[in-house]
Amino acid sequence: MRIFPAEWAPQQFVQLTWPHADTDWAYMLEEVQECFKNIAREIAKRQQLLIVAPDVEDVRRQIAGEVNMANVRLVELPSNDTWARDHGGITIFETRDMRHETRDVEYCLVILDFQFNGWGLKFASDKDNLITERLYRGGHLFGELRNCRNFVFEGGSIESDGEGTLLTTSECLLSTNRNATMSREDIEKYLLETLGAKQMLWLDHGYLAGDDTDSHIDTLARLCPNNTILYVKCEDESDEHYEALHRMEEQLKTFRTLNGEPYRLIALPMACPAYEDDERIPATYANYLVINGAVLVPTYGTDLDSVALEQVGKAFPEREIVGIDCQALIRQHGSLHCVTMQYPLIV
Repeated sequence: MRIFPAEWAPQQFVQLTWPHADTDWAYMLEEVQECFKNIAREIAKRQQLLIVAPDVEDVRRQIAGEVNMANVRLVELPSNDTWARDHGGITIFETRDMRHETRDVEYCLVILDFQFNGWGLKFASDKDNLITERLYRGGHLFGELRNCRNFVFEGGSIESDGEGTLLTTSECLLSTNRNATMSREDIEKYLLETLGAKQMLWLDHGYLAGDDTDSHIDTLARLCPNNTILYVKCEDESDEHYEALHRMEEQLKTFRTLNGEPYRLIALPMACPAYEDDERIPATYANYLVINGAVLVPTYGTDLDSVALEQVGKAFPEREIVGIDCQALIRQHGSLHCVTMQYPLIV
C-alpha cells in the first residue's frame, strides 16, 4: 500500500536551494537572498530546515543571528537554480509486511527521484537533477530512494489530499517536452500506481502569463483539508486571464471527492498585475507553503494581500497564516511554494 501524504501532514523538514551568483538571480542577488532569509526564518521557527548551497559558509553568514540555526542543516552541493519544488524528491509512505515482527505492517518513507528537465527543456537542469540523489547518498534524506528518472515530473505539477485524490493540469503533464511517448491515460495510470492514489482530477483550463512551467497546479488551485480547494479567481473581465480562469472555476465545480461529494471552493484573488521588462510575470496567491503549525503565503505589496491571507485562513483555520513578501521571487517567474519542498514525517 502507498500513500502520497498531503502537504498539511506532519513534516520532518523543508528544503531550500539557495540563490547564488551563478544562477539567474545574479542581477538581483541581495534582494532575492533577503526573501529566502525571510522564508528560512519562518520555517526554522517551527521545524527543521535543510538548505542546499554551493557555499554553505556564505549562507551561514547571511542568516546567522536572524534564523534559528539549531533547526538548520546546511549541505554544500552545486545547483543550476533555486526551484526545490521541482528538483526535490517527492515522498510517499509505503507499507512493509512486518508479520515476523511485533506489528502486522509498518509504513516506511520512500523518496521518489523523478527526472527534472528544466520544465520541458527550457532551462539547464543537470546539477539540479542530481541534488536529491546526492542528498540521499550524503545521509541527509531518510528512507528508501527510488529511481524514477524514466519519467519527467515536477512537484509543482501535482497536489495530493493524502486520501487518494490527485489534482493536476493537462497543459503541464501532457507537454510534448516531458513524456511525449505517453498518452494521458498512460500518465494517469503510471502516477496513480506510483503515488498510490485512486483518482486523478485534471484541470484543462487556467494559466498565468509569464509562467515557465506550463501551468503548474500550485499556481492555480490547491487541495486543502476537509474536501476544500483554494483557487485563483479573476473578476476583471478586461484581464487576459478572465476567460481561462472562469472556465477553470466552472470545471472545479464539477469535481467530486472519492465519496462523490462536491468540493468546498474558496476563491483567492487574482494578484494585481506585475511586470518585469514590460512582460507580465506570474504573481499568484495560490503558491503558498503549508508547514507545521502555519501557512506561509506570498504577498506582493498591494491591498489584495490581506484578502488572500484571510481566504487562506478559511481553509486552514487551525494554523497561523504568515505573509512573506515575494515580489523578488516573481521576477524570475516563480513564488514561495516553488522554492520549497517539504519532506513528511511518519507519525
